[in-house]
Amino acid sequence: MTYFVGIDLGGTNIKAGIVDDKGKLLNKLSIKTHASRPMEEIIADMGNLAKRTIEAAGLSIDKISAIGIGSPGTPDNVAGCLVYSNNLPFNMAPMRQLIRKVVDIPVYIDNDANCAAMAESVSGAAKDAADSVTITLGTGIGCGVIINHRIYSGFNQAGSEFGHTVLVSGGEKCTCGRKGCFEAYGSASALIRMTKAAAKAHPDSALNLVITENEGKVNAKVAFDAMRRGDQAALDLVDMYLEYLSDGLANAINAFMPEVLVIGGGVCNEGDPLIIPLREKTLSKPYFGPGVKKTDIRLAEMGNDAGIVGAAMMAKSCVDDKLQG
Repeated sequence: MTYFVGIDLGGTNIKAGIVDDKGKLLNKLSIKTHASRPMEEIIADMGNLAKRTIEAAGLSIDKISAIGIGSPGTPDNVAGCLVYSNNLPFNMAPMRQLIRKVVDIPVYIDNDANCAAMAESVSGAAKDAADSVTITLGTGIGCGVIINHRIYSGFNQAGSEFGHTVLVSGGEKCTCGRKGCFEAYGSASALIRMTKAAAKAHPDSALNLVITENEGKVNAKVAFDAMRRGDQAALDLVDMYLEYLSDGLANAINAFMPEVLVIGGGVCNEGDPLIIPLREKTLSKPYFGPGVKKTDIRLAEMGNDAGIVGAAMMAKSCVDDKLQG
């Protein structure tokens, strides 16, 4: 049996775990990122966390084939660096070099959304499919594409950014600088923005009652909670959100025609009230044609472990491909 370390680098926490070659997570540890620090300190902490995780599993270093890192931003897996991340103080960060000073094991790097897609492909909702797309709905929209069990990310490892394809020309401003992106209409942040606008436009709706019960806080659950009370403004709001979301998902299906499309993120905790109408709306839009098999849309299964397991399995894929690490 061979083992891999998966590291999930986030703006708030760094998580690491030991994963076997079948994608089973054996243990995990977590530390705070303290993202305002110099990148050298953060990367050193990642190396030390990997070392501690190996020791906690009762394994020796020679039992670990590689370390995989999933990070926000654009990686360069050949050079072993994170080229850029707008959420972390990283610019051409030499992750491989610095981590190997702490623990001398091959190191591989990829985008966190790609790693989440790999986790769902190996151990989660798409484990029975060679070709899948995973889209996560959070503050933004992440997307990972798996083709023939391998991550697809373009010639520069910056591909699969479906959150930044335009749905509404000249529409809402997106964090990327463009207007009308899928992310500006389909993310949890977008739903929160729409909820605030709907609550203001309909002062007598249950939306405002739910917001009051939440001590004035507006999150992605408010619209669904008010909808469950039969509120018409909330019903219209959720329907509008699902319409935008289904447009973006249909575009991803048209581009890749995956066997399975996985959606994850906090919004998906709504379960059936989200996924049942979303499937119906989405599958009516792609260019399937008569008799063509349709993509199966599923909810993500890996949860908070997706980043760790996906990073480890990405590293395994690189080892299998004999990419220099």
